[in-house]
Amino acid sequence: MIVVTRLIGAALLVLGVVAYLATGGASVTAAAPAVPGVLILVFGVLAGRESLHRHMIHAALVVALLGLFASAMPLAELPALLTGEEVERPVAVLTSGLMALLCLIYLVLGVRSFVAARRGGNEV
Repeated sequence: MIVVTRLIGAALLVLGVVAYLATGGASVTAAAPAVPGVLILVFGVLAGRESLHRHMIHAALVVALLGLFASAMPLAELPALLTGEEVERPVAVLTSGLMALLCLIYLVLGVRSFVAARRGGNEV
């Protein structure tokens, strides 16, 4: 789960930077995925310490859950964007969709890891 945590954190960080650059630097909020990305990445690095492992993975999953909630509002326009309709901020909608997807994937993998650990698989 440590590697997955680091990968998701890095992916969100890259998504935020790419979104910011895609807007030509006109919108700082386009870099919003970078914030949970940095936090998740830091928690993933700290999770490498055996004494902090479980706490940091839990913290990263909380950040991912908050990231999923934070990306919800622009997602309302995602169906319109996917059907080719005009939307006010297409980069924000696409970025929010990708952020929500990454956070959801991470949450599902985290829950599966905790269930496996609880059953004795020791995956966390």
